[in-house]
Amino acid sequence: MAYPDLRSFLDDLGDDLLHVREEFDPKFEIAAVLRSLPADAPAALFENVRGYPGARVAGNLFGGRRRVARAFGTTEERLAQTWLDNKQRAIAPVAAKSAPVQEIVHRAPDELLPLLPVLTHHEKDGAPFITTGVVLCTDPATGRRGMGIHRMMIKGGNRLGILLANPPLSQFHANAEAKGEALDVAIALGLEPATLLASVVRSGPLGPDKMAVAGGLRGDPVELVRALTVNVEVPARAEIVIEGRILPGVREPEGPFGENTGYYFSNVSPVVEVTAVTHRDNFIYPGLCPWSGDVDTLLSLAAGTELLGQLQALVAGVVDLDLTGGTAGFSAAIAVRSCPRHEVRRLVMLALNLDKRLKTVTVVDDDVNIRDPRELAWAMATRYLPERDTVIIGGAEGYVIDPSSAGTSAGSKAGFVATRGAGPEFDRVTLPAAALAKAQALLATLRN
Repeated sequence: MAYPDLRSFLDDLGDDLLHVREEFDPKFEIAAVLRSLPADAPAALFENVRGYPGARVAGNLFGGRRRVARAFGTTEERLAQTWLDNKQRAIAPVAAKSAPVQEIVHRAPDELLPLLPVLTHHEKDGAPFITTGVVLCTDPATGRRGMGIHRMMIKGGNRLGILLANPPLSQFHANAEAKGEALDVAIALGLEPATLLASVVRSGPLGPDKMAVAGGLRGDPVELVRALTVNVEVPARAEIVIEGRILPGVREPEGPFGENTGYYFSNVSPVVEVTAVTHRDNFIYPGLCPWSGDVDTLLSLAAGTELLGQLQALVAGVVDLDLTGGTAGFSAAIAVRSCPRHEVRRLVMLALNLDKRLKTVTVVDDDVNIRDPRELAWAMATRYLPERDTVIIGGAEGYVIDPSSAGTSAGSKAGFVATRGAGPEFDRVTLPAAALAKAQALLATLRN
C-alpha cells in the first residue's frame, strides 16, 4: 500500500495516533512529550501549537517497528526482508500534475521562525533545530541527485547552519565550492515514511537514485515538481519545502545541539541562505527528538537493515541484525545460525569495517532474541569468554558526533562473540509447547 503523503499515513493510523488538542509550545514542551512517550506509545499529532494557528506538529512516527511495518504493508517479523526486497525494485520518480506543497509561497523571507514551528529540544541547545529535513540537491560535477537527512540550526534571519558530516551532500558541496559556486538545495519536511526512510539508505556513489529507491519502497513513483527559486526537484506532496543555497567558502559556529549520542555537540559548519519557503495549507511539521525511540527505529531499519543485507551476501548463516537502542547506531547485535566460530570472527571484522559508525558488535545464535536486552545479557554472561571471544580493531576513524573519539584517528572498535558451544551443557531450558500456548492464551485475556 503506497501512502501518497504524510497526511494519508496519519489518517490510516486510527487509534495508533494520539490527537493532542491542548496547547503546546514548540520551545521545549513538544520535545518533552516526544522524549517521554513509552516504547509502545502511539504517534502524536499536536493540533494546537502555540504561536502557529492552523499548523500542526507530528511526532513519534517511528516509535515502534509495528508502525513502520504498517507503513510498508507487512509484519514486524517480515519488516527487514520486505525492506530489502522492495529496495531492489527501484521505481523512477515522475513529474507531478499538481504541487500541494506550493499552495502557499513565501519568497525571500526575512525570518524563518515566524513561518515554521521549528522545535527547540534541549535546555542547552543554541537555537531551534530542524531534525528531519530531507536535503535535496544535484552534484554540479556529475548531475547526480543527492538526498539525505542533515540537522540544521535556525541562525536568525534567512540563514541556517547545516551539518554536512556524511556523503554524498558533503562531496556535492565540496564540488560546488571548488568552483566558487553556491550549491542549490531544497529541504523537504513532512514526507510519508518510505521517502523519508529512503533518504538515509546508503546507496554509494554508483548506487541507485534515492528517489527511485523511495519509489521501490513505496511500490509507486514519487511525484516531483521543480522548486520555485532553485534548480532542484522536490516531492510535490511534502508538507513544507525550504529552498536556498549553501554559500561557498562560508563556515560559522553551529550548535550546541543535543545529538543522538545523548550529548551536546557543536561544529563549524556551512551556511544555507534561504530563498523561499513553500507549504501546504494547515501544514504538518515533523518533529523528531534526538536520542529517542523514533531515532532508534529509523536507524535500525535504514542503516541496520542495509548492513544486514550486505553481511548476508558475504557470510552464510546471518539471520538478523539490530542496532541497539540509545546508542546512535554505534552498537549492533547480530544473530547467526550454524555459523562456525572462525566465520563469526570474520563476520565481526566485516561488520565493523563496513559501517564506519559502528563501534561494537555482539554476535549470538538465533535462539537469542537480539531485541531483548535481557537475552543479550544472558548470552554474554554464559557464552562469552573475554580473552577468547573479544575482537579489537585499533586506529579506526572516530565518528564526528562521538565524544569519545570525534575528530581523531585514535578510535577503536570491538566485537564480542557470544555464540554457544557444542555440548549439551549449552541446551537452553525450555517448556512444553502446549503449556506455553495455554499460558500465552491466558496472558492475552489479561491484556484485553
